[in-house]
Amino acid sequence: PKPGECSRNYLLAPSKSGCVSDQDCPGDHKCCVFDCEDVCKPPAFNKPGVCPDTTGQLGYCAFLCFDDRDCSDELKCCRNGCGGYNCMLPFKVKPGRCPLHQETCVDHCFHDGQCPGDQKCCQAACGHTCSQPL
Repeated sequence: PKPGECSRNYLLAPSKSGCVSDQDCPGDHKCCVFDCEDVCKPPAFNKPGVCPDTTGQLGYCAFLCFDDRDCSDELKCCRNGCGGYNCMLPFKVKPGRCPLHQETCVDHCFHDGQCPGDQKCCQAACGHTCSQPL
């Protein structure tokens, strides 16, 4: 398959009818189901960023946009809480990935005498640390 997704925009005219796969379509066009027929259409336009999760939220039950080209500036065409779509500010996705979470247990103290002032050597989530007494 070619990169991208089929556009929800039914106003984009198909370039060819009767395709079976993306390879049957010219250029970057994709084979998409449209009006009960497989046709070649340009892929959806995607701006950077990730749409916010709107699960459980209320929204307009209408398509106020079809893909990101319908939205101004950095806004993206995102699913709203009702099943429709409208332009929203996306979350920024920074490059790279997070390291694996490796919690290292560290004992900052072993007894109260190692803590400054009136702090006590207390058990923490992992290890021991100096804390103000209650």
